[in-house]
Amino acid sequence: MPRPADTPGRVARFTPAERWIHRGTAALMTVCLVTAACLYYPPLSELVGRRRLVVTVHEWCGLALPVPVLLGLGSRAFRADLSRLNRFAPYDREWLRAVLRRSYRRPAGKFNAGQKLYASWTAGAVLVMMGTGLLMWFTHLAPLAWRTGATFVHDWLTLALAVVLFGHIRMALKDPEARLGLRTGSVDEGWAAREHPDWDPQRDAR
Repeated sequence: MPRPADTPGRVARFTPAERWIHRGTAALMTVCLVTAACLYYPPLSELVGRRRLVVTVHEWCGLALPVPVLLGLGSRAFRADLSRLNRFAPYDREWLRAVLRRSYRRPAGKFNAGQKLYASWTAGAVLVMMGTGLLMWFTHLAPLAWRTGATFVHDWLTLALAVVLFGHIRMALKDPEARLGLRTGSVDEGWAAREHPDWDPQRDAR
């Protein structure tokens, strides 16, 4: 049952706009990866069939991937979170060192260093995937050698993206409170203090 941020013991973490941006991006990414699997894995290709339709869905969902983020720029809260994700603080380096030492004391702001690296890597990968995908789609844009290279990069980056996304989902499955925050927008105060000790929710609310 959803628990709003004004419930005692809970603090606001994500606005409705931010949650819908995450859901929209996740849905488009899932469709892209599933259709890619249908195109490249023979048993799935035979099971699904209709290759032309699968290709079309893959292409248009790939082009639409940045749309939720671009629409989300109208949200002040989302722009503020983008700024946080794009900025490394001294405690982020401490967080990375703590992970390497397997220490449980990991300082973090609203987003930890792992989340920042994941967001940056995924954003860069999506841009490269779009560029290489366009070269593969519009064959007149570049010579054959470029298109061959684009296909190689696109295919292997798809595999890398799938592995990283699987890791992201695995981490989310281990943290039910983080998932609840993305569903309802609020998290437990104790969880926030433990996992993001340098985050000040009251300052965000102002």
